[in-house]
Amino acid sequence: MRDSSEIWTGKASSYDRARPTPPPALLDLLTQLIDLPHPALVVDLGSGTGLSTAIWGERAERVIGIEPNADMRIQAVRKVEDHPYAAHIEYREGVAHQTGLPDGCADIVTCAQSFHWMEPTSTLAEIARILRPGGLFAAYDYDSPPAIHWELDRLAQEVIIRLVELVKARGLAQSLKIWPKNKSLDPLRESGHFRFIREVALHHIEQGDAARFLEMTRSNAFSQQFQFTEQEIGFDRLGQAAFQHIGSEPIPWYVSYRVRIGVK
Repeated sequence: MRDSSEIWTGKASSYDRARPTPPPALLDLLTQLIDLPHPALVVDLGSGTGLSTAIWGERAERVIGIEPNADMRIQAVRKVEDHPYAAHIEYREGVAHQTGLPDGCADIVTCAQSFHWMEPTSTLAEIARILRPGGLFAAYDYDSPPAIHWELDRLAQEVIIRLVELVKARGLAQSLKIWPKNKSLDPLRESGHFRFIREVALHHIEQGDAARFLEMTRSNAFSQQFQFTEQEIGFDRLGQAAFQHIGSEPIPWYVSYRVRIGVK
């Protein structure tokens, strides 16, 4: 199986502009669960452009983002140069099942919108190895698209379904492996590495216009990797609906997060 991170090459800027930033309440929740307001080390696996990493800069003494894709890492490093807590934030090349970090070094390990790209058995073994006793692992994802308008939601889901169907029908992603997001608790439970497991939901409001919505939809794993016309996947109709229901001025986006938690 080839390195799945290759599919993100060339998408870092677009991904970073369009994708949501995790809400501060997530940090409050995770640190409260283990009674540790200011973790010594947070490790963010599959850290991408740093949207889920830099948020820890003020809260943690250190945060390390592990990301295999060079374009994503470069974008993350460029952004952190202007961060007020840049000294707390570091990015390293690596993969989730081989971080190169010492045993028991981390208070919290996170996977934001990335755990489904990781082989769960080896990844969870590595997470358990680098977590200290009593440390916390959180795999979290946001529902896509955000809740904005029912018709827009329906058309966006149809675009993604059609895109996946075309990829499968044309045999374009046979070497890629993706694990289901909605079963993330199962591997945590079956791994035997955690003494406490549960799922929680969080909701957050962001602002966005039609252009950002369409860029977010395009910034998925397949839309630019494989060449499809807008008509083939229904993106032309989605674009019309986005400008009808959102327009060129930002409006509230209601973003729902599903957080799967394991305490070692």
